[in-house]
Order: sequence, then C-alpha cells, then structure tokens
Amino acid sequence: MNIQLTKRRKWLLGGSLVLLTATPSFALFGLGDIVFDPTSYASLVSQLTTLQTQYTMLKNNITHFSFKQQWQSTLTALEHVNVPNLFGETNGMTVALNTNSPSASSSAWNSATVPVGSGTSTYLQGQTLGSAQMSQLAMVEMSDSISPDCLTAVGQYRAARTQNASATSSLAGQQVDGSDDTNTEVAQLNLLNAAEAQKMAEMQNQGTMQACLASQMAVANMQQRNAAATDLNTAAFVQSQRQTNNVNAANESNTWATYLP
Repeated sequence: MNIQLTKRRKWLLGGSLVLLTATPSFALFGLGDIVFDPTSYASLVSQLTTLQTQYTMLKNNITHFSFKQQWQSTLTALEHVNVPNLFGETNGMTVALNTNSPSASSSAWNSATVPVGSGTSTYLQGQTLGSAQMSQLAMVEMSDSISPDCLTAVGQYRAARTQNASATSSLAGQQVDGSDDTNTEVAQLNLLNAAEAQKMAEMQNQGTMQACLASQMAVANMQQRNAAATDLNTAAFVQSQRQTNNVNAANESNTWATYLP
C-alpha cells in the first residue's frame, strides 16, 4: 500500500515538473498534433487588426459622392465682338479682337488712328529732346507699339477661351460625376491635377492681359504727365513775359512778339 502511494507521488511530482518546464505550445484535448501557441495567436490577431484597418481605409477611399452637382459652377463666356466698319476706319479690328492675328491688329490700329504726316516729321526734326512736341511724339510711338500688341493679346484670350471650352466642360462634368469610374482615389487625384493645370494656364493668360493693361496705363499716365508739365511750363513762361514786357495801356504802342498762341 505504501509502495503504491510512493509511486503515485512520484508520478504527480514528475508531471508537475513537466508542466513547469513546458513551452507555451501545448496539446488540446489530449491530442498531440493540435498545439495552441499564445504568442502566435496574439501576432495573428494583430495582423488581422491591421488588415481590417487597411480595408476600412481603402473602402473609404473608393466611396464616391453621389450629389457632387452642388459644387458645380458656370463659366462666363466671352461673346464674339463685332466692331462696326462703315467706311473702312476699323478694317481688321473685328479679326484682331477675336483671333490670334498680329498682322490684323497692326493693320486695324493703323486704320483707326491719325498718322504722323511727313510735314510733321520735318517740323519735329528741328525740336530738341524734352520739348512738348518730342514728348508727344514719344507718346504716340509708344502707343503705336503697345496698342496693337494688346489687341493681339485680347484676340488670343478670346480664341483660347473658345478652344479650351471643350476641355473645361469635360473636366467640370467629371468633377461632378457620381459614377464609380470618376470616384476612385486615383481618378480624383487626376482630376485635381487637371484642374490645377487649367488654373495655371488661366493665370498665365491673365498675366498677359495684366501686362497689357499696365502698358496702356503707362501711356495714359505719360499723356497726363506731359499735359501737367506743359501747363506748368506755360504758366512760368507767361509770368516771365509779363515781368519783362509792360502790358499797361500807356505802352500799348509796343508790340509783344513772344506771346503764346
């Protein structure tokens, strides 16, 4: 009896030692080929959690908007300008303002402006730089150079708006499209890039127009500046002549030959 108890204690002690020295993997239900590893199970749970997060993110990326028309705006189109031409005074002006034609712009400007005649050119040869007449000539020459270029810029802008209308309309339609084809993440990024490219082209065109406006303002400011300077010079000259020449009635027999017309 004592021998059997001793053997049983030995078996219990041996089993306890085996359990204490066992690895995390152990058999289930007494079957040696089914092993449970807590470390591997935790790693698998972590991987599944990561995959679920990625799946949720991808699902959100491909979810499209069904009511994108609420963002749609309209493009203001420039009308085709038609300049009246009763006697040929605006020959080429309509073409210049609607198309990219530098030759039409130059021809139209020459037809619509007063030319500097040959007699005036001969008269101006005797003038000095800085005189009122030479300043006016400079203003005319600047205007004759800048204005045809601005006419061409306006024509280019109108023509470009017409040419780009199809591309702009197509992009706008796809931006507000609610189908799956235009709502993937890659498609939306492509639409954003296309919109930025169109915006850059429009900004460049606007820059050309703004440069033209600045040039025209320079000519206009030049005209105003020359007019103000001429008034000041005239006032100073009149004051000088009044001090030099007595204008009293007692001296009316004298002839004043230096007066301004």
